[in-house]
Amino acid sequence: MKRNIVLIRHAKSSWTNPLHSDFERTLNERGEYDAPMMGERLKKLNLRPDLIISSSAKRAKQTAKRIAAAIGFDKEKIKLEDKLYHCIPAVFGEMIVSLDDSLQTVFIVAHNPGITDFVNELSNQFRIDNMPTCGVVAAAIDSAHWSDFNVINKDVFLFEYPKKSL
Repeated sequence: MKRNIVLIRHAKSSWTNPLHSDFERTLNERGEYDAPMMGERLKKLNLRPDLIISSSAKRAKQTAKRIAAAIGFDKEKIKLEDKLYHCIPAVFGEMIVSLDDSLQTVFIVAHNPGITDFVNELSNQFRIDNMPTCGVVAAAIDSAHWSDFNVINKDVFLFEYPKKSL
């Protein structure tokens, strides 16, 4: 069975309020535009999630909700994970191998530098210097079980970001 993991860096965030902690930073105007636009791209590519998991940081939650709305995914079903906030790559792998096997496509919204480091571990045929804000990398595995994710070959089949020409 083909399974897809779609990794999304949160959209562009605002630095205008110096009183906000990093965790509380919100999306800026460009981020508010880019997130639903990327959701529309994913919808056109027929990548629709069975589950969206997001960092609990405000800018990641806002990104996940805007993408969910564009795709038609119930925003109330987004699963928030504190451990995705500035996590190391191993955390992504731990989360993925514990996914329920009834799920075929899962979106994960998180942060740099961990998300860039993790996508660079997916395949020897794929490497990026930096995951752009609201960038998307999707990889597929052919397995009956998510628990195989860390040991099975992954096919990175998508790298999209807001400024990429279609």
